[in-house]
Amino acid sequence: MNNEEHKAASMTEDKAMDHGTNHEIMNHDIGEMDHMAMSHDMDHMNMDHMDMNHGDHMGHMDMGGFKQKFWWSLIAAIPVFILSPFMGLHLPFQTSFPGSNWVVLVLATFLFFYGGQPFLKGAQGELKAKTPAMMTLIAMGISVAYLYSLYAFVMNQFIDPNGMVMDFFWELASLIVIMLLGHWIEMNAVMNAGNVTQKMAALLPGEAHVLGADGKVTALPLAQLQAGQQVIVQAGEKIPADGLVIAGSSAVNEALVTGEAKAVAKQAGDQVIGGAVNGDGSLTVKVTGTGESGYLAQVAKLVSDAQADKSKAETLADQVSRWLFYAAVLVGLITFFVWTGISGLSTGLERLVTVLVIACPHALGLAIPLVVARSTSLAAAHGLLVRDRQALETAGKIDTVLMDKTGTLTQGTFKVNQVQALQSGLSDDDVLARFAALEAHSSHPLATGILAAAKAKSLAVATASDVQTVQGVGLTGHIDGQAYAIVTASYLRDHQVTYDESQYQTLAAAGNSISFLLQDQTVLGLVAQGDEIKPDALTLIKALRAQGIEPVMLTGDNQAAAEAVAAKLGNIKVHAELKPEDKAKIVWDYQHQGHQVAMVGDGVNDAPALARAAIGIAIGAGTDVAIDSADVVLVKSAPQDILTFLNLGRATTRKMIQNLWWGAGYNILAIPLAAGVLAGVGIILSPAVGALIMSASTIIVALNAMSLKL
Repeated sequence: MNNEEHKAASMTEDKAMDHGTNHEIMNHDIGEMDHMAMSHDMDHMNMDHMDMNHGDHMGHMDMGGFKQKFWWSLIAAIPVFILSPFMGLHLPFQTSFPGSNWVVLVLATFLFFYGGQPFLKGAQGELKAKTPAMMTLIAMGISVAYLYSLYAFVMNQFIDPNGMVMDFFWELASLIVIMLLGHWIEMNAVMNAGNVTQKMAALLPGEAHVLGADGKVTALPLAQLQAGQQVIVQAGEKIPADGLVIAGSSAVNEALVTGEAKAVAKQAGDQVIGGAVNGDGSLTVKVTGTGESGYLAQVAKLVSDAQADKSKAETLADQVSRWLFYAAVLVGLITFFVWTGISGLSTGLERLVTVLVIACPHALGLAIPLVVARSTSLAAAHGLLVRDRQALETAGKIDTVLMDKTGTLTQGTFKVNQVQALQSGLSDDDVLARFAALEAHSSHPLATGILAAAKAKSLAVATASDVQTVQGVGLTGHIDGQAYAIVTASYLRDHQVTYDESQYQTLAAAGNSISFLLQDQTVLGLVAQGDEIKPDALTLIKALRAQGIEPVMLTGDNQAAAEAVAAKLGNIKVHAELKPEDKAKIVWDYQHQGHQVAMVGDGVNDAPALARAAIGIAIGAGTDVAIDSADVVLVKSAPQDILTFLNLGRATTRKMIQNLWWGAGYNILAIPLAAGVLAGVGIILSPAVGALIMSASTIIVALNAMSLKL
């Protein structure tokens, strides 16, 4: 996604809005947000929850860390497997020599403190949050195995050499290696979630060129920049902060910040956004927004808050692990007291340890990672990149899909459908030529369509001067010394300019975006442009409804045009005339009505909504920030792939549940038998038999995961 033109190719509906609307800086009531410095070193912020996939318990451990720990732990574990009995059972390949028990002790100690460190740290976090889950279960298993084995070593080596108290060094080593392998497999399968804040910070320059009162220019670190200061932005430089152009003119590329078209003409009086790239001209900008008041900071704050909320979601494995932890502790304590009363402390302690070690089966550590690895592999083969395993589990619960109109449901390329002169003495071609003269200063999708239409007719297009973007309105400029403006219908209504509204309603109802050419208070003509619906969009809508999922269209276009497109798609629900910040609020509203929401988008301004939704789905041609905020990326930008993902998610969840039953089912059988509930009829699960059942469960889980198909 390094090609900027490729990033801008798939436009969100905000780009098809009436000219200038989505240039508005997010100035709604985010005043209650915590202060946030959007400086060049913003990547040092405390974004712990975004270091990995949402909800992961492994702190700052990345995939490379698990890989390294796995290989070193495996090297240390191999001698333990050879020199230590398997739950009291001596395997054919095992051997020993004088002092081998010391070698096992040293290696097991290394394994416990080095290989087990991420699980011990993860358990600490879970217990602190009072939510024991997978990390706590693993930590309990390896801690009990190590401490009891240490006790067995002391007893066998120094106190009662003939007693031969059974140790669990073999189980300790295998448990740590298998669990590290499981987490490595899972993290290798699922892309690490990028730090959105770092990507936001990367859009800003490291310093600003501040213009002093004496006319001298001084380089100032971005963190020290203050509102009211004037900065010089040379050609090709990034704009350091939100501000107002007070001198100069240029074309500014805002595509990576707002999702707007590549080049937007900027002159004195126009607003600019920090992070946008200046074109060929030089601009003097008065800073109006820094730190928490800047556009990027507000977007980053919304993303951060949304991801923090979403990270509280609990995985299936965590839910199962929590119940296993509670069951193991309860059964273990009962077992200890009962067997201590029957056969003494030594037997009670051994039975307690057996129950606690068996409670953390190897199969449970591989149950989910193997399914995730298989699922993400299938997804990649079908043009999907799954960035968060939680999305796979959530897919089956989705009941609402919110989708951008332009670029998702429609092609994102606008075509002039009608040009209409509304004053005598003007032809349709005259109107189109004047539109083209003004739009030559913009690369907005609507402007592109107008220029293409004028070129197709070989019209003589004059050179316009003093062209300026009017925020939320359109363009103004001079042609042959006369002032003209391109405006929206809402502008005409607000300024009480009369025109034939029936013509507008007819064209808008057909799904067109309408622009008007204005001179003084007279409407000279209009241009109607339409965007074509993607071929498989209607199939997607029908399939979603067949699955009981409500499709909802989001757009910045006018209500009439939006409803016309919605009608062609089967009268789906639509939210129109949206500003960029409105999307996250709509997601929030649906969620608070009890809906499970998936959001599809592609721009920086979609990032908060993507992060807020239960599943964020990014268009592959979108911006890096949108992709880093999403859980799933549609590489081919095809609407049909939304269905592919939802179907894969449901199939994946079924396999996860099956594997968890195989893993937990082992516990349901083994824990009571290890506790001795059938001791009265002569049946007590020996550690060796428990180990064999554990191995069989692990093999079944692996085979079941590999059988996943789309």
